Amino acid sequence: MKAFESLYSHEFLRVAACVPQAVVANPAVAVDRTLEMAGQGDADGVGVMVFPELGLSSYAIDDLLFQDALLQEVEDGLARLVKASEGLFPVLVVGAPLRAGGRLYNVAIALHKGQILGVVPKSYLPNYREFYERRHFTPGAEVHGERIILCGQDVPFGVDLLFRAIGPVPFTFHIEICEDIWVPLPPSCRAAMAGAEVLLNLSASNITIGKARTRRELCAAQSLRTVAAYAYSAAGPGESTTDLAWDGQAAIFECGDTLAEGPRFPQGASMVRADVDLARIRQERMRLNSFGDCARAEAGAPFREATFTLQKPERNMPLERDVPRFPFVPAEPERLREDCYEAYNIQVQGLAQRLRATGLKHLVIGVSGGLDSTQALIVAVRAMDLCGLPRKHVLAYTLPGFATSDETKANAWALMRALDVSAEEIDIRPAAQQMLEDLGHPYAQGQAQYDVTFENVQAGLRTDYLFRLANLHRALVVGTGDLSELGLGWCTYGVGDHMSHYNVNASVPKTLIQHLIRFVAGEPGTSAETSRILEAILATEISPELVPAAAGAAIQSTQQIVGPYALQDFTLFYLTRYGFRPSRIAYLAYHAWADASKGAWPEALPQDERQAYDLGEIKHWMRVFLKRFFTSQFKRSTLPNGPKISSGGSLSPRGDWRAPSDAGPGPWLRELEAHVPEGKEVC
Repeated sequence: MKAFESLYSHEFLRVAACVPQAVVANPAVAVDRTLEMAGQGDADGVGVMVFPELGLSSYAIDDLLFQDALLQEVEDGLARLVKASEGLFPVLVVGAPLRAGGRLYNVAIALHKGQILGVVPKSYLPNYREFYERRHFTPGAEVHGERIILCGQDVPFGVDLLFRAIGPVPFTFHIEICEDIWVPLPPSCRAAMAGAEVLLNLSASNITIGKARTRRELCAAQSLRTVAAYAYSAAGPGESTTDLAWDGQAAIFECGDTLAEGPRFPQGASMVRADVDLARIRQERMRLNSFGDCARAEAGAPFREATFTLQKPERNMPLERDVPRFPFVPAEPERLREDCYEAYNIQVQGLAQRLRATGLKHLVIGVSGGLDSTQALIVAVRAMDLCGLPRKHVLAYTLPGFATSDETKANAWALMRALDVSAEEIDIRPAAQQMLEDLGHPYAQGQAQYDVTFENVQAGLRTDYLFRLANLHRALVVGTGDLSELGLGWCTYGVGDHMSHYNVNASVPKTLIQHLIRFVAGEPGTSAETSRILEAILATEISPELVPAAAGAAIQSTQQIVGPYALQDFTLFYLTRYGFRPSRIAYLAYHAWADASKGAWPEALPQDERQAYDLGEIKHWMRVFLKRFFTSQFKRSTLPNGPKISSGGSLSPRGDWRAPSDAGPGPWLRELEAHVPEGKEVC
């Protein structure tokens, strides 16, 4: 269990952006404070720590940078840092003024376990407005392939350095300094294309009104553009305020997302840390073929690699990263509303365009009183509104079968009336009974045999009726099945709920559909009666209603068969969006779901979904998912058209997911069993 829990066993790397309490032109004290923070990082299991630009001397000291006494003390202090690093776990990246070849450079120095891994000079020196760096430093942009003697070690020196960890914790990082990210082509662009996954920026950017937001946007955009993690550390308290001020901004970004940001204007030292997802970065780069194309097209001078070994910590290192329980559903209310708005418009525009393209004026839809058909019906009436057609042109049918409950049937009728569509009911039981008799099924002889044939006769007849009704009325059949059901194969193949003329829900997961319906229920233009009906539908047990319940027993529950949609959508997202191995998905699910008190819940989440799942449950339902997912590919290979909704992906054979129908789950199940422990452990 210990190995399973460690973040370093699952392609995560703990990175820290550090802002020590600065001291003006006093390298000995600066080293002391750097070592204090390095000790904290060591205790916290941080793999890489980045410190501010010129942190060993302080930045705003002007012509004191030319003083031999100060420069010598910087080098002496650096030697002390190198010696102290022998007993520390993290890689330390510090800033200092450094003499080399008769010139003075503004450099970053990477050191680990008593070795200086390399020295990187600042490429671009600002010499405008308040900046005057060219007075003191030599630009490093042209320094390639050089070596220098530093602290008695022969070390690589230049802007062409990548630092690559080999062994148990493999990763590659690159260093740039402050102004380097403000130029049109930051050095980290080519470094990322050459393989750097973690980009570090040592900064001494002074603060002015609005500048922190600009820095944040720059770093986030750079992490997105380069498909990398970006850690930024700026000078803070203690720097000279003769003409400038400092806010000590420190933040860590990953693929455009802000992972962590420290306090601004701290009164003392501050450190912000985050667990960077190396697997996410690697998967994204592998999938984005344009990233590799650009790397080949823009290849410049080759990089040198400075290699080192980062061992896994012997002690347990639990993940310290927010893992959303609902990857398809943002937790922030404002973002959730925006996503719902966009999802609706994508669905509505897709369906409206299909109507225009076919020249048809009517839609046919089956309404069960469940989540999926409710969402599809709302989209259908909005598409009619968009096309300027009467809502009565939506021909909605409820088709009760052997197990249809009074509650869902009543909800279906209430919704159809509230939305002012053409509503009818067709009882499929007589036709189903006849088909079962023709098949010689035991149910037709009075036996309670509720097998797959019994279920699919009903599901198939419903869709058959809808298609024939579409023929009769020159209409288009609107599909209702969602992404979660397609992933689990929870749909009847062929002439069943698997098929339609256009499926507006095909890439909407079950966990998102609930919020889309809540979004409509809460809209100002929704009547109180419609909102009441929608809330009643949301409160209903998710069920196919194909098997009659025994007297006094609960109705057939979908989630008791295929698993909790919350967990299965989690697995679906990480398997199809990122291709993560099952043990890693289980690890993420463990941190997301094992403690019900952790993290934020999406707005208006039902109480029954605010629960915990232990590792044993996670592993059990992942087995179910993997078996159903791989054996159901043949259903996804013949899907009708439908719009892609989420960046989480779709399962369209023409879009995000293309796979052979005869592949089995063997490798995935074996990986799950080999690397995920059994038991009921909770974080």
